[in-house]
Amino acid sequence: MANENNKKQPSGPIAITGELTIYTALELKDTLLDGLAASEELELDLSGVGEFDAAGLQLLVMVKQQATVLGKILRFTGHSPVVLELLDLSGLAGFFGDPLLIVKPIREGKSI
Repeated sequence: MANENNKKQPSGPIAITGELTIYTALELKDTLLDGLAASEELELDLSGVGEFDAAGLQLLVMVKQQATVLGKILRFTGHSPVVLELLDLSGLAGFFGDPLLIVKPIREGKSI
């Protein structure tokens, strides 16, 4: 579910909370594209994403590509642990170009 924090100011961040999955991707698509169309710069806050799947990842890829086509700036911030995990598994962290900190957990008996 997307939450536009400041609807009067189109450049305000859009916070995505809960699921970013096949069940919500279609609903979020219009919201994200509308936000992109209304602003030269758009920030998507992913800190509230609790579930993230390939359909959600495809949606973010599509929105990023659309921003590039339109010559607009799109930033992803506040990457939740599930978002970081799928970006790491997919190898697409570099595609998005946003600064990420992916910390590998320390396993007992092993050092980093």
